[in-house]
Amino acid sequence: MSGPVTAPRVSVALDCADVERQADFWAKALGYDRLFAEAQYVVLGPALGAAPRLVLQQVPEARAGKNRLHLDLHVRVMADEVARLETIGARPLGTPFDECGCRWQVMTDSEGNEFCVCEDDE
Repeated sequence: MSGPVTAPRVSVALDCADVERQADFWAKALGYDRLFAEAQYVVLGPALGAAPRLVLQQVPEARAGKNRLHLDLHVRVMADEVARLETIGARPLGTPFDECGCRWQVMTDSEGNEFCVCEDDE
């Protein structure tokens, strides 16, 4: 079968111990709205636009080891964004570093999930 190819809508799922706490953190971190919640799930996304959604799923087991998938938040001024994220519960890991023409800071959310803040000019 062939026909028009349409791009899939992308969601990223994040397992967590406290879905409400994580939903609050990530909604603030990403500027997302709460789109849907049922049972152990909360879905966050932009009110308008086609950015990927973040699906938070409460699970009973603890996180083990390093994340195999993480989010990169691209901003113009990294220091300001790192400071803002710290006020809502994020924690920097190590010190900022340069790689691939950008400045990076590895951080963790309130449950220890790693993500990066990238300073670039796009």
